[in-house]
Amino acid sequence: MTGMKNELIKHLCEKSFRYTEEPTFKLVSGRMSRFYVNCKPTTLSPRGMFLVGNLVFEQVQGLDARGVGGLTFGADPIAVATAYTSELKKQPLQAFSIRKDRKDHGVIRWVEGDLEPGDRVVIIDDVATTGGSTIKAIERAASEGLVVVKAVILVDRQEGGVENIRQHVPDVSVVITRDELVAYWKGL
Repeated sequence: MTGMKNELIKHLCEKSFRYTEEPTFKLVSGRMSRFYVNCKPTTLSPRGMFLVGNLVFEQVQGLDARGVGGLTFGADPIAVATAYTSELKKQPLQAFSIRKDRKDHGVIRWVEGDLEPGDRVVIIDDVATTGGSTIKAIERAASEGLVVVKAVILVDRQEGGVENIRQHVPDVSVVITRDELVAYWKGL
């Protein structure tokens, strides 16, 4: 799948990644950074969905997991692309989404999707900086009785997030690193 990974790096650099020598991008934390990553233009594009679905599926196949998902909205297109790919490969996984705010009517729950307590799931996220949104997804999935067996990060900003996530689920994999994006960006 190296060809797909290289194509995804190129796609991310064209649609989702920016790099400057001086810190010019303000992060959610308020800190300034030289790197900007917004995966949605990639994960919502047809080719990006194809690449992401295949590469994330490669990370989760063989885990005996029933579902794949994470905190809305960053994880949603990745979960859908991975579930679609899993069906094509005859190893179906359910996509699910974890709400940012618990709904207060009907069946009150964090997780939306066709899963039951005790189901083994993989938490995914589009970008990890500190790992906070991935950890929140892991905690909310567990609170609904799901068994989190792995986390997959599409882009690791390499700022400690993956290490933080590993404190909650030991099996964490990364599809693309910031260093890989910067290397491609500088080679343009």
